[in-house]
Amino acid sequence: MSYKVAAFYQFTPLPDFESLREPLRNMCAALDIKGIILLAAEGINGTVAGNAVNIDALMKQIQQGALFGGRTNNLELKFSTASDMPFNRMKVRLKKEIVTLKDDGTDPTRQVGTYVDAQDWNELIARPGMVLLDTRNDFEVEMGTFEGAVDPHIKSFSEFKEFADHTLDPARDTEIAMFCTGGIRCEKASSYLLSRGFKNVFHLRGGILKYLETIPEGESRWKGDCFVFDQRIALGHGLTERAAQLQGDDDE
Repeated sequence: MSYKVAAFYQFTPLPDFESLREPLRNMCAALDIKGIILLAAEGINGTVAGNAVNIDALMKQIQQGALFGGRTNNLELKFSTASDMPFNRMKVRLKKEIVTLKDDGTDPTRQVGTYVDAQDWNELIARPGMVLLDTRNDFEVEMGTFEGAVDPHIKSFSEFKEFADHTLDPARDTEIAMFCTGGIRCEKASSYLLSRGFKNVFHLRGGILKYLETIPEGESRWKGDCFVFDQRIALGHGLTERAAQLQGDDDE
């Protein structure tokens, strides 16, 4: 059996996020969906899996249903498939942030950088002087990244602030293009940089996953595989599952 996987997020004010937990969890249970969804005052972030009809029904409810009242109708949403169920159970968690940066001055619901679609990414990062920055953790970067990207060597996203403050300079680094797995970390990082005086900050809409889904391998600037936080482990071009092949490589 093949499962449909939905990865989604949106920065949007949800002051009542605590009251959304139980009805959302009940909705997922009724649809036999597994995965994890994070709720915070700044928005929603999740990856879930189930049969295609039920996943589509859940996404419709989140985007258009009464529970969120239209506040999450602009989800950054990507679909892929899994040959086996990639999650053991369904979790809906309440968090201070949907992606943890630990900086009170950063508010992606108010300001973020310029979104760049996958089909325009290669041209953007080829600009002279463009700083191409991977905002993911070091073990993810080791598995794959874009040609010429700067690795911040961080263990968690909350360390990005220290990297940026000690390494980047708004006077010198006049154009910065950032990327991450699905778009959420680089979007929040763009908000942080803007709050620190950087001007021309770009981030890849939909992240690496949208790029791998959209750009043919022959035209791609991506090298390696993209780590994902579920039992599939990694995805390649065309969002093909790479876990089995990676295991085979380890056995050689």
